[in-house]
Amino acid sequence: MTEQNTPIGGGHAAVPPPAKDPWKGLRGVMAGTLVLQAIVVLLAVPVVWRVGDGITWFSGTYVIGLAVLMILGAGLQGRPWALKYDLTLQVMMIGTFIVSVALGILGLIFAAVWGYILYLRKDLRQRIEAGLLPSQQTRGEQQP
Repeated sequence: MTEQNTPIGGGHAAVPPPAKDPWKGLRGVMAGTLVLQAIVVLLAVPVVWRVGDGITWFSGTYVIGLAVLMILGAGLQGRPWALKYDLTLQVMMIGTFIVSVALGILGLIFAAVWGYILYLRKDLRQRIEAGLLPSQQTRGEQQP
């Protein structure tokens, strides 16, 4: 299921497909968010080390492994399953409550960011289906 090939149906007049890939920008936002999140997680490692019980083999592996998975995920945004991967990473990030409360709170903050990204994705899909993107307009209909 790719966003580019979403069928437009329901008996409505045919809406022309966008001239440019509108999903490319959203994929870039998702990749950038994952990279930013990985940086935040890695910067939180010293906090986890100094606060609480410190870093154990489990907490260190979990946190650093999560950051590596986020960086890898940033390069996978063109795949059809990328959004599920991204959301799984967010669940894992919220799961860092078992390692550090501070990381768990960061997980909740990033979950809100991903909630907004999902809202933007839904809005973009609706605009494509309605033919409201500028690249879907004919030259005579475009406004300056």
